[in-house]
Amino acid sequence: MRGQDAAVPPRREDSFVRQVLERLRQRVQLRPEQRLPIARAAAVLQTTPRMLRYRESLGLVTPARSPGGHREYGERELLAAAYADELERRYHVSPSDLAFAVRVLAEVEVAADVRRLGQLTRRIPPSPPVAALDFEAQKARRLLRMPGLVRAHPSDTGAGAGPSEPHSLNVR
Repeated sequence: MRGQDAAVPPRREDSFVRQVLERLRQRVQLRPEQRLPIARAAAVLQTTPRMLRYRESLGLVTPARSPGGHREYGERELLAAAYADELERRYHVSPSDLAFAVRVLAEVEVAADVRRLGQLTRRIPPSPPVAALDFEAQKARRLLRMPGLVRAHPSDTGAGAGPSEPHSLNVR
């Protein structure tokens, strides 16, 4: 799997996430296995423990818990909180707006409802009608029956009969 990842050029978002992570690592000197208590995590992120708890309640960050039940923020949790903060600023949205956007992406039914609203408000173009898709399917069938196509097997010499399977055709 690693070899495949190396062949794919990095997306802009991937490089942005790497930059955020690198800034956090430099600021905190955080080792990958290290965990920070909420007050230290908030200081590193230049936010408050209250905002981290709020983002947690929205599902934007999920810190681990110590045996005593205290929140512990590792590299991934710090990155999620920093990235959420960056997206909120970049797109001028609240944490609850961002949490809803994540929900839309995660839940098919919610995504369909939001798409329907977008179509009703004309911010999203309507889906093509089924009739248009049927037309394209019929056009493809007509093209498969065009003259100049030969049967794959010489024994198939039915007079005037069209091909029964599109995959059995060869083009001259």
